[in-house]
Amino acid sequence: MEITIEDFQKVEMKVGLVIEAERIEGTRLLKLKIDLGSEMRQIISGIAEYYKPEQLLNKKVIVLANLKPRVIRGYESQGMILAAGCKEDEERGVRPVLLTPDGDVPQGTKIC
Repeated sequence: MEITIEDFQKVEMKVGLVIEAERIEGTRLLKLKIDLGSEMRQIISGIAEYYKPEQLLNKKVIVLANLKPRVIRGYESQGMILAAGCKEDEERGVRPVLLTPDGDVPQGTKIC
């Protein structure tokens, strides 16, 4: 499916810094607290089988910041962290890898 540049301009991505991470017991989910510079966000991510919470502390990630919040397993998720590798890729043996900035970029910096 193709989108227009106008569609893409609606997407707000920012650099975030993971300041807390914990596994949600009995699930493949991690509960992350992410600093976006001007605000903190809680994001629930299905990456617990690939990343341990301690691996993510102080890691900069790319966050889809204007995704409508939703409740996942009783926890509100206020965005999404981006990774290379999706369900289809896992079937081919490719595990998700978090997208991170190449260099020291302050949290809250917009991706454009």
